[in-house]
Amino acid sequence: MKKIIFVWGGWEGHQPKETTEIFAEIMGNEGYKVEIYNTLDIFLDSKKVASANLIVINWTMGKITSEQFKSLEQLVSSGAGLAGWHGGMGDAFRENTSYQFMVGGQFVAHPGGIVEYEVNIVKKEDPIVKGISDFKLKSEQYYMHIDPSNEVLATTTFKNTSLPWIEGTVMPAVWKRRYGEGRIFYASFGHQLGDFEIPEAKEIVKRGLLWAIGDL
Repeated sequence: MKKIIFVWGGWEGHQPKETTEIFAEIMGNEGYKVEIYNTLDIFLDSKKVASANLIVINWTMGKITSEQFKSLEQLVSSGAGLAGWHGGMGDAFRENTSYQFMVGGQFVAHPGGIVEYEVNIVKKEDPIVKGISDFKLKSEQYYMHIDPSNEVLATTTFKNTSLPWIEGTVMPAVWKRRYGEGRIFYASFGHQLGDFEIPEAKEIVKRGLLWAIGDL
């Protein structure tokens, strides 16, 4: 049985515990062994993490020590998947640029705060998004610095902002990538529980986890 380790913490405004529990339950129902931790020191426990097939990070901001990150990086580069959403993965450990390199992007702004925006599927035959139509959210629309090597599956376009210089900017919203032997999946939505009341958003993250663990 494949094992998934969920690690949540950091800024509580993103409801890390609650959003983690959504996908921990989903993946448990899919037949995976699920373990949930509220400490980054789990990465220093070689017995527990060595057998992990997927790490799901949900830790907005915060700090990761060099030892914790080295263990995480070695797990992923050796073949464990890494997946997450919104600030829990895309705005974790701001001071660690090596972590950002692994993820493939970093949050830098959400113009307008909570706004209505659309997620547009751009790689329609990819199994993570196949059969899913464009959908709207009322949430934080992430503006990010992006690695151009990402395989972008969905985008979002900035419209009607108070910042004319970004008007019309098309920003990746869902991507996947490889890092060593590991698979990386990220979705920029997932600000709070309400985002995952949108069926398309919830399904994309579920499929992203399945892909990152190597089963899609």
